[in-house]
Amino acid sequence: MDCIRLNDMVFYGYHGVLPEERTLGQRFLVDVEMRTDLRRAGGTDALSDTVNYAEVYTAVRDIVTGPPLQLIESVAERIAAHILGAHGSVESVRVRIRKPEVPLPGAILSSSEVRIERARAETD
Repeated sequence: MDCIRLNDMVFYGYHGVLPEERTLGQRFLVDVEMRTDLRRAGGTDALSDTVNYAEVYTAVRDIVTGPPLQLIESVAERIAAHILGAHGSVESVRVRIRKPEVPLPGAILSSSEVRIERARAETD
């Protein structure tokens, strides 16, 4: 199966368990990989035969910058559900979300992340 990837999208959101995260906010880096058949789009050169990247980007942005959630796991689930629901040609989606500024006392790490993969069969 072919795939379309949107990598290193950066958004500012207010997700987290700690009050500071929900008040001050932080950057989130998001990658989305969508599995779909791209043969028709490759042959027709028509946007209507593929997944519109601009629509996916806008939806991801709206979810990440939208109402705060405690867990980035929940943010990832919402992104995956939206993509599968809005783009019928996408068979599966992989979402990775990274928090570069992790508020763990005494911790030295570059980021924390979650990665999920959901398939159309799981949502039907």
